[in-house]
Amino acid sequence: MSEHEEEGKTWTSKASVYLGSAESAVLVLIGVALVMVAVLLLYSGMHDLWEAVQGGPKIIEHKSIEILNTVLLVMMTMEIVYTVAISLKSHTLNAEPFLIIGSIAAIRRMLVITATSTETEVNPAIFHNTLVELGLLAATVVAMTIAICILRFSQRKYVDDKIAAAAAADSHS
Repeated sequence: MSEHEEEGKTWTSKASVYLGSAESAVLVLIGVALVMVAVLLLYSGMHDLWEAVQGGPKIIEHKSIEILNTVLLVMMTMEIVYTVAISLKSHTLNAEPFLIIGSIAAIRRMLVITATSTETEVNPAIFHNTLVELGLLAATVVAMTIAICILRFSQRKYVDDKIAAAAAADSHS
């Protein structure tokens, strides 16, 4: 290898380290911001819950959907934090957490729609659109569940089997 090639490798190696560090720093900041958002949302949901309990059954009925919506949003936010943490640790992007987040989001929307559907029953056009949306959301959840199963199966079948085979080959050497 020539001296010029070694300098080029050194420069690109240094650039790669700096960019990796910058990526890690940004991911940490994103994670901290998401945790803060989740804590604030949870506080808001707990505050609404406390007000609902103090207001009695009618207020609980009225606020329950909003509280459920907030708690599920906190769940989604924390699932994103988990995904950021995995990315920070492994420097890879894993698809499964995003599919889980998407499933939670679709289920969250389905719960809100079904909880508020009595308000839209009076207008047939709006009610029809609501039913179509529910059907599409259900299909989305099924598709994401199938995708998660395929990812897990392929992980077990192809990645874990290769790791086990490599470990067996190393132990026989």
